[in-house]
Amino acid sequence: MEVQTLNDNDINLLSGLQPEGWQDIIPNFDFYLKSSFCFPVKVVIDNNITGIGAAIIHNGIAWLGHIIVHIDSRRKGLGQLITQNLIDIAKQKNCDTIYLIATDLGSPVYEKLGFIAETEYLFFKDINIGKELQIPNNIEPYRREFREQISVIDKINSGEERMVELENHLQNGFVYWEDRVIEGFYLPTFGEGLILANTTSAGLGLLKFHLKTNDKVALPKDNLAAITFLYENGFEEFKTAKRMRLGKGRTVKLANIYNRIGGNIG
Repeated sequence: MEVQTLNDNDINLLSGLQPEGWQDIIPNFDFYLKSSFCFPVKVVIDNNITGIGAAIIHNGIAWLGHIIVHIDSRRKGLGQLITQNLIDIAKQKNCDTIYLIATDLGSPVYEKLGFIAETEYLFFKDINIGKELQIPNNIEPYRREFREQISVIDKINSGEERMVELENHLQNGFVYWEDRVIEGFYLPTFGEGLILANTTSAGLGLLKFHLKTNDKVALPKDNLAAITFLYENGFEEFKTAKRMRLGKGRTVKLANIYNRIGGNIG
């Protein structure tokens, strides 16, 4: 048994690791293999891939994503082995903060390695109020001149420098204006549809815009405005997951996240 670097020839061998209830993992690992800031690994036992995972690294911060062990090989320490290997990669790349989103199955493994829970994400689905929502007139499609303001909003709220990832999704994005200032943005093609906003009116406006064509959203429990909006419309979370950290704490404005990117980058 050993941990190795995942390569292009492995991509079609991963379907057997697909967890029930997750989105298709193949596009994610295809992206990891093509991106210089991503480091996917595999555990091989008897020439079979039994586990996988990836580190996504931005300027001193790493996210660990898609840590998966085949259902027949769980509870044998493989999850911990993969996670430790990804931690080692992150530290070799000079990362002093490492994040991940933990399922109930995974969180005990990560706690053993020193991760602490920063907050919880609440997951909502089957939200069917789109036709009833009034969308503010403040929302308009992305234009090139908006790039710098989006970059500032993202950095202030996420505590990260990750425009290398946002860049690929800006052309499909939207912004929310207040008094000639961009106060929030929505990238529908980035993960699950990232929404960040400096103000409640911008955040709720963009969330409603998202819900016109989507019925799912994931929010930190710290975003009371968005959660209250969903509760008042009769919807409750169907599951939760922990946002966990190893290493240096960062200033993250969790209350300003109106929809997360995904489990592999928050």
